[in-house]
Amino acid sequence: MTDPFGFLRTPRSPVPARPADERLGDWREVHSGQALLPLVSEQANRCMDCGIPFCHAGCPLGNLIPEWNAYAAHGAWRAASDRLHATNNFPEFTGRLCPAPCEDACVLTINADAVTIKNVEQTIADQAWEHAYTAPAPPGRLSGKTVAVIGSGPAGLAAAQQLTRAGHTVVVHERADRIGGLLRYGIPAFKMEKSHLDRRVEQMRAEGTVFRTESDIGGRVDAADLRRRYDAVVVAVGAMERRELTVPGRELRGIHQAMDYLTGANRVVEGDIAEPEVTAAGRHVVIVGGGDTGSDCLGTALRQRALSVVQLDINPEPGPTRPDTQPWPVYPKVYRISHAHEEARGRHGADPRAFSCATLHFEGDATGLVRALRLTGVEPARRGALPGTERLIEAGLVLLALGFSGPERACGLGEQLGLVRDEQGNFARDDDFAALGGPARPTDGVFVAGDAGRGQSLVVWAIAEGRSVAAAVDRYLTGGTALQAPVRARDRPLLT
Repeated sequence: MTDPFGFLRTPRSPVPARPADERLGDWREVHSGQALLPLVSEQANRCMDCGIPFCHAGCPLGNLIPEWNAYAAHGAWRAASDRLHATNNFPEFTGRLCPAPCEDACVLTINADAVTIKNVEQTIADQAWEHAYTAPAPPGRLSGKTVAVIGSGPAGLAAAQQLTRAGHTVVVHERADRIGGLLRYGIPAFKMEKSHLDRRVEQMRAEGTVFRTESDIGGRVDAADLRRRYDAVVVAVGAMERRELTVPGRELRGIHQAMDYLTGANRVVEGDIAEPEVTAAGRHVVIVGGGDTGSDCLGTALRQRALSVVQLDINPEPGPTRPDTQPWPVYPKVYRISHAHEEARGRHGADPRAFSCATLHFEGDATGLVRALRLTGVEPARRGALPGTERLIEAGLVLLALGFSGPERACGLGEQLGLVRDEQGNFARDDDFAALGGPARPTDGVFVAGDAGRGQSLVVWAIAEGRSVAAAVDRYLTGGTALQAPVRARDRPLLT
């Protein structure tokens, strides 16, 4: 067990990132080479092993956090890896990308600082790979059943690995040229280097999962024909219908969707192209949207040597502590600083974000290139414009990071499989992830998981849904399942 007084004796101390000036000169992860095992073990020792560990409820995967904290505290990395992988297929992803709602649900946060759960998780995962604790686990026998998984993001990969290990023959179809979905082209390398994704895919290949890239289901490949060729189909295509900003001047050149911009930057790092089609180099950049994608654009623009970067957020600036309306253990809206925000502060001397503001219109030059953005302050409750707050800011590149509204409409996959959409634009499904083809009418053998059914969400929710849909598919194919199902389709995070 951990030290019962560890949280009293040891203050919280996260693993330090590389210096901002150093990491802005490359695309390596901000924590690259920062394992610091003694520090991580010491921090794991702060875990109280609570009688009721609320960190479990904060984690959609139901990770056994106190158990692997105890092993990490004693440097028992193999045992820690076994407990971590018991509930999470890809802890090297979540340890880098998850915002750690488990930490806000930690009992210590009632009146102190949470355990550095995310740091501990990443370290356990990295130790598992370094010491070869992640050997492929192929099934002992095959079931004779076949499953197609459409989409190779975290939900699709988790579903595929679980179903392969259960003995089914699984083929993952990805329309891009590489496996990984947004993990590959939407997440910058400074947040997660793609070697972590590549070695996990190779592990899955060794277990028997088949991957087919440039397989555009709903486009070049008819989805209905695919359904006829497999015993079950999992739709895990994500929520890639991008929200637009319909204001005057949107047609000007130099205004781009954030995901197009990030994809180009990632392809440069992958070595596909020498220079991205869209670059922030030498430009004044404005990012419209205050979420994680906007932060990713910020870090990318800084590495491309933008002249300046401003990130606009329509929401008011959060306070430094929990509001009374968001009590422990929910994940609160508080003022948070990403590594990209920290980098911008170091380079330009101030937080790059402008809160409580909205775009009125864009202005362009004589050639049709955007040159400025006019914005206004907004009243927090109604989000209406505040008179007298209009101002013009210079913009040579505008990136729209406004989120997503369900699976892409232009893709024919939904129509070819007879799927319907819910009020939010996602593919409708029942509580067991079965796709709906009409009012409360399941579509036989078709299941929906991840952002395609939930709407845009966190990587940890995608993996949890991938594991749960695998259990549902296994039960559909065999009449029962031993696979873990951490969430139901209707489950929601501890958010207000």
